Amino acid sequence: MAVASRLAVSRVSPDGAGPAAAGRRGRPAAGLAAVGLPGRGRRRGGALAASPPTEEAVQMTEPLTKEDLVAYLVSGCKPKENWRIGTEHEKFGFEVDTLRPIKYDQIRDILKGLAERFDWDKIMEGDNVIGLKQGKQSISLEPGGQFELSGAPLETLHQTCAEVNSHLYQVKAVGEEMGIGFLGLGFQPKWALSDIPIMPKGRYEIMRNYMPKVGTLGLDMMFRTCTVQVNLDFSSEQDMIRKFRAGLALQPIATAIFANSPFKEGKPNGFLSLRSHIWTDTDNNRAGMLPFVFDDSFGFEQYVDYALDVPMYFVYRNKKYIDCTGMSFRDFMQGKLPQVPGELPSLNDWENHLTTIFPEVRLKRYLEMRGADGGPWRRLCALPAFWVGLLYDEESLQSILDMTFDWTKEEREMLRRKVPVTGFKTPFRDGYVRDLAEEVLKLAKNGLERRGYKEVGFLREVEETVGTGVTPAERLLNLYETKWQRNVDHVFEHLLY
Repeated sequence: MAVASRLAVSRVSPDGAGPAAAGRRGRPAAGLAAVGLPGRGRRRGGALAASPPTEEAVQMTEPLTKEDLVAYLVSGCKPKENWRIGTEHEKFGFEVDTLRPIKYDQIRDILKGLAERFDWDKIMEGDNVIGLKQGKQSISLEPGGQFELSGAPLETLHQTCAEVNSHLYQVKAVGEEMGIGFLGLGFQPKWALSDIPIMPKGRYEIMRNYMPKVGTLGLDMMFRTCTVQVNLDFSSEQDMIRKFRAGLALQPIATAIFANSPFKEGKPNGFLSLRSHIWTDTDNNRAGMLPFVFDDSFGFEQYVDYALDVPMYFVYRNKKYIDCTGMSFRDFMQGKLPQVPGELPSLNDWENHLTTIFPEVRLKRYLEMRGADGGPWRRLCALPAFWVGLLYDEESLQSILDMTFDWTKEEREMLRRKVPVTGFKTPFRDGYVRDLAEEVLKLAKNGLERRGYKEVGFLREVEETVGTGVTPAERLLNLYETKWQRNVDHVFEHLLY
């Protein structure tokens, strides 16, 4: 069913914000310029950039059906020549003199400085600058002021790494003049939750109130974690299923390779990836390993069924977030949201809702790989290289599916829970996760070789990690016990961008 034939939609962007998107904590995506979908936004091939949600003036010829919601996901299918790479990465800003997290007024000045010096457009929420956009890139703020670049959809890893380098150069140029640095780490190493500033974004207030009701670690996720994620395309439902399964099965392997969050409030926290562990008790209605993806019946429709029952956070109306926590999109489809009585959702509401779901791999009109900690710039280039080599090469992808075919739900869940603690040393069958990482790395390298863009060099950081069997977190812990003399402050210099 062609959605465009059933909806007459004109999109209205709040404060002229333009195409919007979703990072890990679920900023709404906007701009439905895809096959069969109405909209004025730019088409994205693997990532969307972050800003406030758009609103629609919707003249519904008839209510949305489940078929429309499925068609929205189907519209992400595109031929291989149009596949792109999208990278999103977060970092902690801090005062160089005090190491304290930067407050909103400092962040506002950085955003204004970037806009003036490097020709970014401001994204506003009310009177507050909350992000920037430039072409198909955007900069957004996470709940505790973490800076995120949502990169443009790019063809090669050379372009991806150039984009990362350009962004870090700009942020450093403006930040240094203000005495502000940026840290590449997966969890805030020094400061308590009460020390973290709260950003003036309406949706985060709703999330902040809701998180303690559904898990013990949701506020830590919001305010004290940083991630890197890679967004990749698919050509068909079958291609999506294969990549989704391979990505989910291997997400714990990526967590081990990129584990980089061993400190909390000044000392070791007992984990190699505390950031990854935090997701196990944030909100299990919307996170995890999605075992149904491995069922024979899985496809776009099954993901829609899952998402329909994930509790909502909000609806966005008249430039305001309306708290709808606890209600489902299925309720909304039936006009049963008491907060907007009798009102039915638009396709844009569905798009926004999909960004508030946080599994280890997330499906929108592309697939998001979400298992890696924030890290230094070389790892920001290495993570997309890892996933592109595995999922954009048919031979490597098939090898991964063959390797993981008989892994059980219990084994996948065991890896998900134990790898954040023991990393490469996690036992698996007759070996260890490091053995899996070695095999997977070979497949990633071979996949990149066959792409023909001379991108294998971006995996050097991963080769070093897997070759030594020492995770980035373990290297930091060794420095902490030796050279740093158990003073975590040194990490701010060691991992300064």
